[in-house]
Amino acid sequence: MPELSKIKSHLETMEAMSPSGFAIAFHIRLTSPDFLFQTYPKAWTDTYSEKGYVMVDPIVRWGFSETGSKRWSSLKHLDDHDIFAQSQEHEMGFGVAISTETDGSRSVAGFARNDREFTDEEIEELSRCVKHLHDLTASKTGMSDDLRARLHDLSVKMTHQ
Repeated sequence: MPELSKIKSHLETMEAMSPSGFAIAFHIRLTSPDFLFQTYPKAWTDTYSEKGYVMVDPIVRWGFSETGSKRWSSLKHLDDHDIFAQSQEHEMGFGVAISTETDGSRSVAGFARNDREFTDEEIEELSRCVKHLHDLTASKTGMSDDLRARLHDLSVKMTHQ
């Protein structure tokens, strides 16, 4: 299944580039994504879920209204609930948000590291990966039931590491 191999390759690239983890919601309709891949620290995802931060997350807020990429440091004006400061407690001091949309289907991603800002080149590579994955996981392409099931399993595996 060549699509699955390409998807895994992009996910591996993004994981290597984001030592503190990432979260990508693909093809969000209303508030639910078709697929969610997440490697942020479990303690952070637990806090994030318990406090319902998805509704006020500056990455999500920006990602629903814009496309492209932005470093977290330039989104602080959207951080009414001090989410970025709290994420620093989980070794997520620097990050980038990426959002893409095709035919009304939107995908939003956040990538984190603790040692430094992402470089422009890293942001370009992450953006390419997100865009390719957005295209590869689009339902309009006639995704097989088998591929959909495998992606769901991969999503669950990554999220619950």
